[in-house]
Amino acid sequence: MRRMYMILALSLIPFILLGCAQQSGHTQTKENVSAGLLVTDSGLGDDSFSDSAFQGLERARDELGITFDYREPSNGQYKKRMEELIQQEHDVIIGLGFNAQSTVEDLAAKYPEQDFVLIDAVSKLENVTSITFKEDEGSFLIGLLAGMKTTSDVVGYIGGEKIPVTERFESGFKEGVATANPEAEVLVTYANTFNDDQKGQSITRKMVNQGADNIFHAAGFTGIGALKEAQAQQIFAYGVDSDQFFVAEEAVVTSMLKNVNVALFNVMTQVAEGTPLNGQHLELGIEEDGVGLAPIRLITLTSQEQKMLDEAQNK
Repeated sequence: MRRMYMILALSLIPFILLGCAQQSGHTQTKENVSAGLLVTDSGLGDDSFSDSAFQGLERARDELGITFDYREPSNGQYKKRMEELIQQEHDVIIGLGFNAQSTVEDLAAKYPEQDFVLIDAVSKLENVTSITFKEDEGSFLIGLLAGMKTTSDVVGYIGGEKIPVTERFESGFKEGVATANPEAEVLVTYANTFNDDQKGQSITRKMVNQGADNIFHAAGFTGIGALKEAQAQQIFAYGVDSDQFFVAEEAVVTSMLKNVNVALFNVMTQVAEGTPLNGQHLELGIEEDGVGLAPIRLITLTSQEQKMLDEAQNK
C-alpha cells in the first residue's frame, strides 16, 4: 500500500511543478538562441553606435542566456562578413546603420528563412525587422541646452555623411536652439565621413574661429575628434549615441543617447520568448526609451531652464 501511495505521489509531481510554473508568471524562453552582429565600419571601440549595440547583446547574453558573434566590415566587406554570420545559423542577423541596408536586403532576399534586423533604415522585406529612432526628439533636448548656455550666440552641428538620419539630428538640434535662444546662429558642416577624427578636429577649429562655443556632433568616430578638439578649445560639446563624457571630460556636457543597446536587448527578448519578429518597423523616441539624455555635467541649469527641459521631455 505504501508503495502505491509513493507511485501516486511521484506521478503527481510534474503536474504540481507545471502549476507552480504557471502561477509564477515567468515567461519560458527558448534555449540556444543566438545572434550575429555586423557592426559599423568604424568597428568596436567607437564609443558610439557599434559599442552600444554590442552592449545590448552582452546584456542579452547575461540576462537571457543567448550567445552571439560579430564581424567588422573592414574595407567595406559588408556582404562577405554578414554571409559569414549567416553560415553560423544564428536565429537573427543584425546590420547596423544606413550603410548596411543594401547588404541586409540582398542577403534577406537570398535567405528568405533567415530573420534580419536593420538598425537606422527601413526595409519592406518580410524577414527584415527595421528599427529607427526619433533622433529629432533627443537632439531637440541637446539644442535646448546649447541655446541656453551659449554666450556667443553661435553654436555648431557636425554631421557625418549627409543622410536622412543625420539630417534628423540636425533639424531637431536647430529647433531646440531656436526654442531656447531665437537669436543664436547654428553653423552646420557635414564631414562626409564617419571615420575621420582629424577631420572632426579641423571642422571644430573652424567653427570656434567663427565664434561657436557649443558643438554637437552626429558623426561617429569623426565626432570623437570634434569632442577632443572642443576640450582643447575650452568650449562645451555634446556627444551622441552613448555617454561620451569620458572622451573629453572637460568639455562634454551630456550626450544624446540613442539606445541601440535597449532596442537590441528587447529584440533578443522577443526572439528568446519565441515571438516572431514578422518584419515589423519599430520607431523609438523618448516615450519608448529609444532616445534620451546622459547625465548633465559641467553646467548648472537655472530653475527656469530646468523647467523648460523637463517640459520638453514630458511632451
